[in-house]
Amino acid sequence: MSYRAKGMTLLELVFAVAMVAVLASIALPSYRNYVLRANRTEVRAALLGLATAQEKFYLQCNTYTTTLNENAATDCGTGNLRYPVTSERGYYSISVTAADESAWTAKAEPTIDSPQLDDVKCQWFGLSSTGAKSAKSSTNVDTTIKCWGR
Repeated sequence: MSYRAKGMTLLELVFAVAMVAVLASIALPSYRNYVLRANRTEVRAALLGLATAQEKFYLQCNTYTTTLNENAATDCGTGNLRYPVTSERGYYSISVTAADESAWTAKAEPTIDSPQLDDVKCQWFGLSSTGAKSAKSSTNVDTTIKCWGR
């Protein structure tokens, strides 16, 4: 009676594990870059929402404001705009850097504990009342087209 062994040899197992490791080392960085790019939509949505809120504030108060506070009511007297100072998942902090009766500019940067700090290509985003968009990398290179484009 002949006996035929079933299963894998150690060499075959090592080869299979090595192939999985190579594929994972290729796929993981690509996936990480995809997640960073996908999270950029959060900051773009937050800044565009701020633009809408600023225009509504302007209709009520005849001026724009630099004061954002989501816990207080919108008030022309104090110049407070009820709008969150962080994006939806808290990845970016949002601030209005300048505002007067005719224009405003806003900036969004990754928060201290945000995974978006690893997104060196798009470290901060800007938007103005004229609709001008801006973005800079961690080395202060203009990356507006890349960051706002996708």
